[in-house]
Amino acid sequence: MLDEKDRAELLARARAAGARALGIGAPLPPGTPAGRLAEPGAAFVTWRKDGRLRGCIGSVEAWRPLAEDVEKNAVAALLRDPRFAPATAKDLPRLKVEVSVLGPLELVRDAAEIEIGVHGVVAEKGSRRGLLLPQVAPEWGWDAPQLLEQVCLKAGLPGDAWRSGSPPATIYRFAAEVFGEEA
Repeated sequence: MLDEKDRAELLARARAAGARALGIGAPLPPGTPAGRLAEPGAAFVTWRKDGRLRGCIGSVEAWRPLAEDVEKNAVAALLRDPRFAPATAKDLPRLKVEVSVLGPLELVRDAAEIEIGVHGVVAEKGSRRGLLLPQVAPEWGWDAPQLLEQVCLKAGLPGDAWRSGSPPATIYRFAAEVFGEEA
């Protein structure tokens, strides 16, 4: 768990990294990240413009310091999310940032193991992989089977790949600590 100071610093780092990538000089918070922010961590950064998704990119596995992961993913979500044109400097004042710090992946054997609003999911089969964050299912009103269908579709698999096929897709769940700027 992150404390309020760590959360505030990650949000400030995400916004500053995004601003710098868009050509707006924005200093990072002073000092070197310490504690949990200096440890390996996996995070997704989501940008919303006027309340609507504008970009979301992240890491599934912890392989670099959490603060760095947030900064890099903040920039990637603004400029390289293939679903959107790259953001511009004039977009920034209307953008709000949200950070989801992921916990470890846990293998799921049954849809009943997924708690809506608590767990995000990953579907994998062959070279295909899809991920949906814990906040997505409540936003769309999905139950666990619908969430699993949607994550399979996101991975480019048939919607029922989580329960059928030879073999079916591998499903993982994870918890995430989700926080963001006020809308």
